[in-house]
Amino acid sequence: MERELGWREGLLAAGAGLVVAVLMSWPLALHLGGDIAKDLGDPLLQAWQVAWIGHALVTSPLDLWQANTFWPYDDTLAFSDALVGYAPVGLLAQASPHAALLGYNALFIFAYALAFVGAYLLARELGVGWLGAAAAGAAFAYAPWKLTQNGHLHVLSSGGIPLALFLLVRGYRRGSRWSVLAGWLVAAWQMTLGFTLGLQLFYLLALLGVGLVVAVWRRWLPRPGRDVLVTTVAGAAIFLATTGLMARPYLRVLDEHPEAKRTPAYVETFSPRLRSFLAAPEESWLLGDATMRARAPLPAPAEMSLFPGFVICFLALLGAFGSVLARRLRVGLVVGTAACAVLSLGVRDVDGPARYVTPYRFLFDFVPGWDGVRTPGRINTLTSLGLALLAGAGLCVIVRALRRRSPAIAVVAGVIGIGLVLVEGLGPLTHPTVTLPPSAVRLETGPQLQLPPNDSLYMYWSTDGFPKIVNGFGGFDPTGYDRLRKEVAGFPDARSVAALREFGVRAVLFHPEFAPGTSWEGALDKPTAGLGLERQQVGGVTVYRIRPS
Repeated sequence: MERELGWREGLLAAGAGLVVAVLMSWPLALHLGGDIAKDLGDPLLQAWQVAWIGHALVTSPLDLWQANTFWPYDDTLAFSDALVGYAPVGLLAQASPHAALLGYNALFIFAYALAFVGAYLLARELGVGWLGAAAAGAAFAYAPWKLTQNGHLHVLSSGGIPLALFLLVRGYRRGSRWSVLAGWLVAAWQMTLGFTLGLQLFYLLALLGVGLVVAVWRRWLPRPGRDVLVTTVAGAAIFLATTGLMARPYLRVLDEHPEAKRTPAYVETFSPRLRSFLAAPEESWLLGDATMRARAPLPAPAEMSLFPGFVICFLALLGAFGSVLARRLRVGLVVGTAACAVLSLGVRDVDGPARYVTPYRFLFDFVPGWDGVRTPGRINTLTSLGLALLAGAGLCVIVRALRRRSPAIAVVAGVIGIGLVLVEGLGPLTHPTVTLPPSAVRLETGPQLQLPPNDSLYMYWSTDGFPKIVNGFGGFDPTGYDRLRKEVAGFPDARSVAALREFGVRAVLFHPEFAPGTSWEGALDKPTAGLGLERQQVGGVTVYRIRPS
């Protein structure tokens, strides 16, 4: 019999999760304040997000969603999944661009560590031994497909899902209202990290809630005490209220920007194929080259490479047929994992009944919230959680069989199994150096436009004082911003200056290092006489101030 999970073991699991996260992302820990994990695209956007949230809470909490980017539009923080739940780190990250990098990279490591710990605790609560639970944590946090998501902190931040489930299961089993309340609070916190995973958690909890009611009604489970029922109502109310508060700005954005709505044709471009489950990311150290033939035909391999890992699948198969988990639980995990895998295939943009060959189309057409999802393949998060729990049970099958012969050999075999799971999840992780913002960004009052477009970098640079900038990078581009970018393609000329003046822009910051190969390559040689511009060199940036007409 495995000993019951205690607080000491929980602390050891947390420490192990942090150590593994640092090692698996090495050498990022040596460059927290100068580099950024993965690339200079979405990570810079999310570094800005965290810093902006902290800045808004310090300066004007009621204007949290009215960010300084995509000026002059409203609710621009809701133009992509907002990491509001990381506000405590944002309070520190908003201090400077250097602090913003530190905050983001620390959260990157934290997200992996929490995913490990959450899955570990859930597996232990379900009856898996500590070695199997460690395998479950490794399988959930470091499944090979996660490598494609290293640039998406809102996808990596999945640890709240198993942690909430652990607390809820533990609370209802033991009749502990405090564990139940903690579970609902963690679920509410997970919702504040964005709807990419929050939407999945919402419907997962709804289905599990229905199952719990049925189980109690059929007397498969004992009826919870009154205090647990009252706590459940209170916790669910907090969760629903948090969901509603988070949804409001996104609904306003959809109302103001019809171009933000997803169409089946658009979603299909990011919908995986069956071969996606055989395609490991190209970043995979062990399997990237080996699965290239499966990955090459995929239109968007970064979102369609869903390979779950050979070792994880083998262990999950053992767990499904072994007796470590209760039979009903094993059946539920197998069915749920398979259902999530099928749903992650997304939509096919065809007419007639054939549109429902991929069941995700039912969600897209009839279930609230799913028509706003761009990338159905991220449902693979729940697929991974199911496989991880089964894999943990599978490793326990091996450990228990070997323990009869030699406890030492059993432990060694368990450690090797965990190591193999981690090896399949190795990157390596790229960590490009981030250029610090030029002084002109802070010195020039907004609204400002920066050219040539390099919007994610400009968003990060705006953490130096948070001036209003027209530039922005998110889940969609407003129609007016797209139009402005076309109108300023010849800047500086009469057409572009007139468009900028009408838009309300006061200054254009021109960065010559980004001009080669663009329509702005010869911009510095163009005359500005008669355009109503004041030109000044500020460090390596040429500033064009636009005089009123």
